[in-house]
Amino acid sequence: MGKSKVYFTDMRCKLGTSLLGKLDKLIREAGISDKSKIDLENKYTAIKIHFGEPGNLSFLRPNFAKTVVGCVKSLGGKPFLTDCNTLYVGRRGNALDHLEAAQENGYSPLSTGCQMLIGDGLKGMDDVEVPIKGGLVLKSAMIGRAIMDADAVISLSHFKGHECTGFGGAIKNIGMGCGSRAGKMAMHSDGKPVVSGRMCTGCRGCARFCAHNAISFGNPGKALISHSLCTGCGRCIGSCNFNAIHNPNESSNAMLDCKMAEYCKAVLDGRPHFHISIVNQVSPYCDCHDENDAAVVPDIGMFASFDPVAIDRACIDAVNAAPEIHGSILSEREHAHGDHFTNIHPSTDWRRQLEHATKIGLGSEEYELVTVK
Repeated sequence: MGKSKVYFTDMRCKLGTSLLGKLDKLIREAGISDKSKIDLENKYTAIKIHFGEPGNLSFLRPNFAKTVVGCVKSLGGKPFLTDCNTLYVGRRGNALDHLEAAQENGYSPLSTGCQMLIGDGLKGMDDVEVPIKGGLVLKSAMIGRAIMDADAVISLSHFKGHECTGFGGAIKNIGMGCGSRAGKMAMHSDGKPVVSGRMCTGCRGCARFCAHNAISFGNPGKALISHSLCTGCGRCIGSCNFNAIHNPNESSNAMLDCKMAEYCKAVLDGRPHFHISIVNQVSPYCDCHDENDAAVVPDIGMFASFDPVAIDRACIDAVNAAPEIHGSILSEREHAHGDHFTNIHPSTDWRRQLEHATKIGLGSEEYELVTVK
């Protein structure tokens, strides 16, 4: 596979211009309006987005979604915003709470110009088993039915760090985000975290994030994780402020990366798709948390491509080339790993996600960056 084109525009706006205007120009120049590449006329178009866990303030503002929705509608498409329910505790584990959470964060038909559908239904069980062509780890994926019913898929991602996969971009937005609750369980099923008694303070913060009552507290009040109850979702890892919880089996994170890439391929195979990533407020953890840490690098810009692998690689390269922000978690970490993502989360290796995605034919890490002024 040759080089894929990735289009980029920065966050600078002269008087009389706006970020939203630049976003519209970016995605049109990247080819979203070219019918020979993607024909959206009369197509039900799933715009996959993360609505953000209430309390988190680094998720994408609804204004970005409204710009993409307006563009799709101008091309004759029938867009809807979508995400699937979460596996872990929080306010997005069923469709009613999920929609309330989205509305609390400013998402509504009024603010975005389209309806919102939770892809795997009321309780996260409305899914479809989808074959994974060329899957090396999995043969099929459990995907939210509404997403598979769509004619075209657009990912609108907030690019950020992640405690299990190193980073979260287009592949994670589609792969993990479109999996039903059963699908998320399948992706997370290989690894079980453990607690360092030396570092645990007994604050009990991790238990608040465990949806499966797998965390108890022994004598002298240190956390203990029951692997018979734990699903391996990794929420406790990100919730611990003292780095006391980790995955002792690095291959489990590697397997998660591979499964996530294969789930992404299951969603995209055989359908038109297009990818947009906003690289601002680059937080070290996922937007699934009900809080967000300070950004680790300055805001960089917006990217668009037909290739989910290439756009993720371009975003990674841009973040790694950016200076760290003083006072962020990145500035406090040991710089022993040569890149920002591994310095923040040493137990992860973001390269595996892209390597596996390339191996199964999802896209190419080789890209040509086209700057849009």
